[in-house]
Amino acid sequence: MSIMVTGGAGYIGAHVVRLLLERGEDVVVVDDLSTGREDRVGEATLVELDVADGDAQQRLELVMREREVDGVIHFAARKQVGESVQRPAWYYQQNVTGLANVLAAMEAVGADRLIFSSSAAVYGMPDVEVVTEDTTPQPINPYGETKLVGEWLIADAERAWGLRSASLRYFNVAGAGWADLGDPAVLNLVPMVLDRLARGERPTIFGDDYPTPDGTCVRDYIHVLDLAHAHLAALDRLGQGEERVFNVGTGQGASVAEVIAEIGLPRNPAVGACWAGGAGPPRPDVGRRWCRCRCRPSRPRTPRRPRVRRSPRGRRRRRAESSSRGRSDRAGRRRCRCRPRPSRPRG
Repeated sequence: MSIMVTGGAGYIGAHVVRLLLERGEDVVVVDDLSTGREDRVGEATLVELDVADGDAQQRLELVMREREVDGVIHFAARKQVGESVQRPAWYYQQNVTGLANVLAAMEAVGADRLIFSSSAAVYGMPDVEVVTEDTTPQPINPYGETKLVGEWLIADAERAWGLRSASLRYFNVAGAGWADLGDPAVLNLVPMVLDRLARGERPTIFGDDYPTPDGTCVRDYIHVLDLAHAHLAALDRLGQGEERVFNVGTGQGASVAEVIAEIGLPRNPAVGACWAGGAGPPRPDVGRRWCRCRCRPSRPRTPRRPRVRRSPRGRRRRRAESSSRGRSDRAGRRRCRCRPRPSRPRG
């Protein structure tokens, strides 16, 4: 019997493949190598195939029968949120159709164990601080929607023909279990920061108005090797409980600014972060100052104009113009509302 890992030449999948090989499993990797590399699968058998192709189901069935596959760990999917917004139909085709082909092939050959690599993107923007598996999924982009639809499809297969499955919803993945299995794509926060530092540039922070202590976005980060072990643990646990959806994370958030500091400061204490547009780190709003008696906000102070020496003739002319205006200007000035207006003598 063997395990099939779709997307096993990618970042997370390659870590799972190596752990499976280390414990003596017979592993078959199915990957189109669009983002993965052949040298990352080690001694596992590699089948180059896009699981969303029209003939993918038949080809998957053939491989599963030949290698006696009884379990599948499914990573193969597109995962860029911005791209999913621009190409929603293609994302549904790739992520949902690809999973449907895998499930149909599994049903045909009798492979009944599946671990689905889902995502915390299914939750969208929940109004709670701690997200649990009971939090109602409300995805806000096509990528998250395809992951949620995939979970529904798997649940339907469980009811229809007895599939045993677990879906893992995880957040931000970082790190490398081995030096040759680092994230090759510069698309996530940690690789982006490392890439900037390697080029001698400062990382750029976009967004400094979040309701967090430093104003930058807070996310849960998990090491990729811990996540790989979680996939194997879920595979071994199938059939031992009713739960089939699991959040995978540390439960402790870290802000973008904290992650940048943690990465940059040990290597070069002079390296910091710059804010997009040169705005700098968040500062308290000082646009409205209070008058000395605290009765009302007043306009912010402006820098004084530099003093310029005037000729005596110019000063005499300005005094004459000022006296001609009388008290009209002074009468129109606003007074502090908490102080009584001085009384004028009657006569």
